[in-house]
Amino acid sequence: MYAGEHAESKGSGVLRAIVRLAVMVAVVLGLSWALRTFVFQAYEIPSGSMEQTIMTGDMVFSEKVSYYARDVEPGDIVTFYDPEIPGRILIKRVVATGGQTVDLVDGKVVVDGVALDEPYTGGLPSEPLTPAPGADVSYPYTVPEGHLWVMGDNRTNSQDSRYFGAIDESSVTGHAVWVYWPFENFGPLT
Repeated sequence: MYAGEHAESKGSGVLRAIVRLAVMVAVVLGLSWALRTFVFQAYEIPSGSMEQTIMTGDMVFSEKVSYYARDVEPGDIVTFYDPEIPGRILIKRVVATGGQTVDLVDGKVVVDGVALDEPYTGGLPSEPLTPAPGADVSYPYTVPEGHLWVMGDNRTNSQDSRYFGAIDESSVTGHAVWVYWPFENFGPLT
């Protein structure tokens, strides 16, 4: 073996290691993108609109797989694109789906004539809000097909469907299912 052959094989070994590393990084980035796009997404909660269920600063996982097999249902906590601020994600509880009628009576949410039992609100009243400019929200409100009526659990501190109206079901990005941080709040969302 000549000195030139040794340097050449050493150089090609380094090149192979760089190529392997680049392929491994590409695979990891590709898997990460696929998981975030199709399986789950992590979010930090910036406001108190879902307190006491989800606290300000909590980190939650929102999964996407279940909605490939079933429709969004009342009671689900969903993440969705803000209808007012492009690109911003909100988190709220689904109260009614397309075709259902929502009313607010004496601080209670009434869906299709039945007052909801909502222990997650901590007894806070559900009062109408002044709608956003351009939003047509009056009660009773029939949710259009393909739309969802969403509300924060902290009913006295949440801009939700009472403010911006029903959201388009296609704006849902996932089903929030788990608080993973801080550890004292660790657990499933209900």
